[in-house]
Amino acid sequence: MSEPKDKYSIDNTDYSVGQDNIQKWGFDVHNPVFGISTALILAFLIATLVTDASVAKAALDGLKWDIIGSFDKFFVWSANIFVVFCIVIAVSPWGKIRLGGADAETEYSRLSWLAMLFAAGMGIGLMFWGVAEPVAYFTGWYETPLGVEAKTPEAASLALGATMYHWGLHPWAIYGVVALSLAFFCYNKGLPLSIRSAFYPILGDHAWGWPGHIIDILAVLATLFGLATSLGLGASQAAAGINHVFDIESGVGLQIGVIVGVTLLAIVSVVRGLDGGVKLLSNVNMLIAFVLLVFVAMVGAAVAFGSIPTTLMAYVSNIIPLSNPHGRPDEAWLQGWTVFYWAWWISWSPFVGMFIARVSKGRTIREFLIAVLAVPTLVTVIWMSVYGGIGIDQVANKIGLLGENGLTSVPLAMFQMFDALPMSMVLSVIAIVLVLVFFITSSDSGSLVIDSITAGGKVDAPVPQRIYWASVEGAIAAALLWIGGKEAIEALQAGAISTGLPFTFVLLLMCVSLVMGLRTEPKG
Repeated sequence: MSEPKDKYSIDNTDYSVGQDNIQKWGFDVHNPVFGISTALILAFLIATLVTDASVAKAALDGLKWDIIGSFDKFFVWSANIFVVFCIVIAVSPWGKIRLGGADAETEYSRLSWLAMLFAAGMGIGLMFWGVAEPVAYFTGWYETPLGVEAKTPEAASLALGATMYHWGLHPWAIYGVVALSLAFFCYNKGLPLSIRSAFYPILGDHAWGWPGHIIDILAVLATLFGLATSLGLGASQAAAGINHVFDIESGVGLQIGVIVGVTLLAIVSVVRGLDGGVKLLSNVNMLIAFVLLVFVAMVGAAVAFGSIPTTLMAYVSNIIPLSNPHGRPDEAWLQGWTVFYWAWWISWSPFVGMFIARVSKGRTIREFLIAVLAVPTLVTVIWMSVYGGIGIDQVANKIGLLGENGLTSVPLAMFQMFDALPMSMVLSVIAIVLVLVFFITSSDSGSLVIDSITAGGKVDAPVPQRIYWASVEGAIAAALLWIGGKEAIEALQAGAISTGLPFTFVLLLMCVSLVMGLRTEPKG
């Protein structure tokens, strides 16, 4: 990948890429972003060692629910704004602007590009929640959307529509705002590929001082802790699947073993770089996911294919009611699911947005936004229809363990659904492999993002630096599991979600800054 231009082109700033960097011990790091981020991470781990995990979880859970309860309407309306903003930018004359300039060429095929942004964005989440979330809404496991009566035909339809609401246009618009801002300011304005660059029109040269340092440090911490959380929680699903299929005890030891294995493979991937690592794994991900999806759909063809129009119509007909936070009969569901998700997606947006920006040079803004919003949404409609539709059908007709017992374990829900299908062992083994490969992709793409931020916006950090961050991600997740088990991981998740509130303000300002930048582009 080519480096950004050496000099910035907005307001003639004379700041050069990497001018504050320090080269030592094979590293090329930004001072002080790298040093402060590392110190804060170390302080967090020390505090975790000396603090009881249950106490930390209780405190952070309290903070999380205070934020969700007090700012629920703010989160919902902000997410709505991001969807409208992306659509308006896509259809406006600015949609013709090419990221990188009129003569810029794409660096990846459209298929590889879509595979990378999807795998980094939420591929692993679809594995974790594809069965569990629709079944939860259908059965009233934790309330029902719009107060619908559980286990009714209306509940079945709304369960699929509400699940799509959480995994469709809204989260991808959140990612799209960050990704488009970073891609535009990097490739069209010559700014470094770092979060601070998106605020240059507002901050001016202060973006290269402490205001910019703070923005990038927060982005590093949000990315690292978000990834560590996902590694920890995801290890529980992989371990549950291994226990379910092979009857191996799914304790902390197996979960840490999964994390170590994923981290070692992620290190190999980041050493190989974007082309030889992330792109290859993303393509493998999509191939395995496609094969699994087609096989499951064919086995449960009557239910799966019948669910697709139901899901799509339920999503379209309910997106407005679900997007309105006022006068809701389901406030507990709204706060416990929708606002939780919006805070989680926003806390993840620096990582996913920067990664999407990094692989999107050469696309027009219109192509970029259509791909980022529409393509993952359509794929998710099919995915949730197949997995969620079959899961709901099994519960409604009391088929298999899932049907008899309902949702008893989120990590096990998909495997329990497979049990009632032909060739269940083969399906479960493929699913375990897919979960692990998705984790590797998330880990190595996250490492590349953190590398860029802590290297002052350089897009090709030295190999030792890539290994360092991939190792730190795995070490944090493993240490938390070892010290406090699942409670420590959930405490970290609560902390990460709490960062969604300040980052919502950041994203709203990012929209303003992006418009200011787009207005400086020559009229086509």
